[in-house]
Amino acid sequence: MSRDRAVDALRAYAIGGVVLGHWLVTGLVSTGDGGLHQASPLTALPDLAPMTWVLQTLGLFFFTAGFGSARSLARHRGGAGGWLAGRLRRLLLPVVALLGVGAAVLLAATVVGTSDDTLAVALRLAVSPLWFLLPLVVLVAVTGPLRAAVRRWGVARCVAPAVAVVAAADVAVRLLPAGTALPPVTVLAAWSVPYLLGVAHADGRLGGRRVGGALAAGAAVALAVLLALGYPVSAVGVPGAGVSNLNPPSLLVVALAVAQVGLGLLALPALRRLLTRPLPGRAVTEVNRYAARVYLWHQPVLVAVTALTARGGLALPGLHTVPDDPGWVLARCCWLPLFAVVLVTVVRVGRPRRGVRVGAARRRQPGGGGLSDRSAECVPAVPQVYDHRRSGRPDLQEVIAVRDSDPPSRGRADGQTR
Repeated sequence: MSRDRAVDALRAYAIGGVVLGHWLVTGLVSTGDGGLHQASPLTALPDLAPMTWVLQTLGLFFFTAGFGSARSLARHRGGAGGWLAGRLRRLLLPVVALLGVGAAVLLAATVVGTSDDTLAVALRLAVSPLWFLLPLVVLVAVTGPLRAAVRRWGVARCVAPAVAVVAAADVAVRLLPAGTALPPVTVLAAWSVPYLLGVAHADGRLGGRRVGGALAAGAAVALAVLLALGYPVSAVGVPGAGVSNLNPPSLLVVALAVAQVGLGLLALPALRRLLTRPLPGRAVTEVNRYAARVYLWHQPVLVAVTALTARGGLALPGLHTVPDDPGWVLARCCWLPLFAVVLVTVVRVGRPRRGVRVGAARRRQPGGGGLSDRSAECVPAVPQVYDHRRSGRPDLQEVIAVRDSDPPSRGRADGQTR
């Protein structure tokens, strides 16, 4: 079973949306003593809130995670325990690497006299993206039961209890005193909705444009109703706002996730045609190959670039200034290419390379192997198995699978590895 390159494209868009969204809404203002404190342009520019519907792509994030996990589990020939252990290992190893390098960098920054404000901002932004670990680990662990439930009762009946939990949490947020913490089950319930849709799609239950159109249209109606009921417009938290759609996830975020999934399903045929071209196909492959590193390192890159340039004593527009007018947004857009170049450098430097033995000859795995190849499976992903009939560059696991299961094609696989 080869990977679905169109779903790869949706995952690449989801990763890009998260990165771009964070870089655009995270202002780091230089203080008089050389420190940095966090601010958001959404506070002073509420008209930008609808943009968060495009850039807050966590729904697609979890949809592709469910799709990838279900396909991987269906293809796995060993026990479910071995599959889960491998899946979690590929998920957690990049996180351990981030924490290790981050601790060393924070220690060095402390030694050279970096201000406490800057250190606090750096730590908060570096750790905050890790919130996804709790719901993702739990959902990956129960992929098998979720897949069985979708097959037995259908995706609608599986999703309904999760939506009910989120609705109850929305009522509680408005009735309980401000600042009351809700149990983590709310986060798990909200993101299980797109995850279940991904599991159903992997099982062939969301095929056809009619299903995608129904999901998108139904979710659009739900979004309109929720806005009329007074839900905040922004799909992310706004500093100073009494209620956030993201903490905890609200019905509006769930409806937005379903709308994104519906539109994504509608776009799949066009994406498959687009990915037959070399440049888009190569771009999608590269983003997916380094998806985990991109997700984990994009915030530290933002802090590092801002902090290092602040040491020169100049308050650069869009980088160190207060995000309170459209000019800041324009200036921040001019900094995005620099952030991107630094991020690409970080995720590619030090990638492990290991050779593998194919027959009597030693060959390198495409993309360098190791963690860099498999990390894209984790946040969120499907296993890195390339379609050798399209790319001409088979993954070793695919060659082994072809040899084991399809003897007539053995000659084709052997010929491509020589």
